[in-house]
Amino acid sequence: MALNHLTLSLQFARSDDTAAHRAVLPRHKVARWIRHALAQDAEITVRIVGEDEGRQLNRDYRHKDYATNVLTFDYTQEPVVTADLVLCAPVVEREAREQNKSLEEHYAHLLVHGTLHAQGWDHETSEQDAQEMEAYETSILQELGYADPYAP
Repeated sequence: MALNHLTLSLQFARSDDTAAHRAVLPRHKVARWIRHALAQDAEITVRIVGEDEGRQLNRDYRHKDYATNVLTFDYTQEPVVTADLVLCAPVVEREAREQNKSLEEHYAHLLVHGTLHAQGWDHETSEQDAQEMEAYETSILQELGYADPYAP
């Protein structure tokens, strides 16, 4: 399967646990996960942030006063997808633990999820859209060797 071209910027905000997150997010894995979710070429910045920055961004842009796992800032979808994906490390780590997943597995899922959002996929528009997006995410993650992220 030919994968689309990706220009990737990978950033880590300074925090006490940055090393642990860097260890599970080597550039080649992040690029692989995102490229498997791309329908066309892309320029994407991935930023791993702490709780304060995650909460501030969610409050400023979504008017929700809490840190969420992934925020997608999509700028263009054609001719090239351009987007920023912001993942809140403490939230991702907590969710992985609660869902009995490895940190790597959860990051892979959230990066695929955010990449689909950057291309116009939206699970909040209808139940059918949510089911279609979940099925596509599952298919991509299984291609990558991960389990269904939505399985109970």
